[in-house]
Amino acid sequence: MNDQLTSRRELLLYVLPACSLCLGFSRLGVAAAQKAQPLPLAKRATEKMEISYEDYFKFSYGEMIPVLKNLSDQIGKEKFIDMLKKAASEAAARNAEAAFKNQPKRDLATYIEGMRNPGPLYQHALTFEFIKDTEKEAEVRITECLWAKTFRQANAAEIGYATMCNTDVAALKAYNPKITLNRPKLLMQGDNECRFRWTMGA
Repeated sequence: MNDQLTSRRELLLYVLPACSLCLGFSRLGVAAAQKAQPLPLAKRATEKMEISYEDYFKFSYGEMIPVLKNLSDQIGKEKFIDMLKKAASEAAARNAEAAFKNQPKRDLATYIEGMRNPGPLYQHALTFEFIKDTEKEAEVRITECLWAKTFRQANAAEIGYATMCNTDVAALKAYNPKITLNRPKLLMQGDNECRFRWTMGA
């Protein structure tokens, strides 16, 4: 998962909570809005916010989760979760295909590069270690995950799994169907850790 594929989760982080930016604007935006800004919005919008990763996750998903839970009640939980899985997986596959469109070598080493050299998002949202890292096999143990923490605290683990965890399989298939992923444990599903095991097929 190099920096390009890492952006898959970043894409979900920014795209899925779009509604929360509208519904929750008052939470973070009032103070800024009260200050008369002479600069154009395009310029102001590129400035960084002073907010922790944890608070950013809470803000990003905090308004979205209740909306999705409400939809689940209206549509029916099983049907709604299936819809979420399908929609999120299709988006993840398209993103992976676009990210690796010009990637000449789609091997396992390239795929997990983003975990070997994690960017700021993974550095602040995950605690993990490599158990195995060879040309044909890799295994990662994740003991802390801000996605799992955020969704589980909101009693929305199934929604978190459908939109965050389930997409790993679709993205990997789009990247290279010869690489298989086995995940016997997931924090999002209540386990004490996540275990990701990748195997490069012939």
